[in-house]
Amino acid sequence: MKLQTRAAPVGLPVRETETELEPLYRVIIHNDDVTPMDFVVHVLKSMFLLDEPQAVGVMFDAHHNGAAVVQFLPRSEAEKRIGRAHFAAGLEGYPLRFTMEEE
Repeated sequence: MKLQTRAAPVGLPVRETETELEPLYRVIIHNDDVTPMDFVVHVLKSMFLLDEPQAVGVMFDAHHNGAAVVQFLPRSEAEKRIGRAHFAAGLEGYPLRFTMEEE
């Protein structure tokens, strides 16, 4: 059996297949004197998907330095995770605070 091939039609527009990536934002956790450390670790693990050693490290970094970088995310994802973290902290009555800034 012989396969036939055809040349691509001439004059069709070429489409760019490369998509522009959304810029990344730095998610920052801020230390406070009220939120328990175990709750901070829980939020970092459940909302930001850090593993236990990463979450503990970020928590201690914020505790000792006043703030720490959690991770870099596209803006929409950073806003979503920060909102969920603030909501969870608010339900428990904690002032845990995250901010984000463009990378």
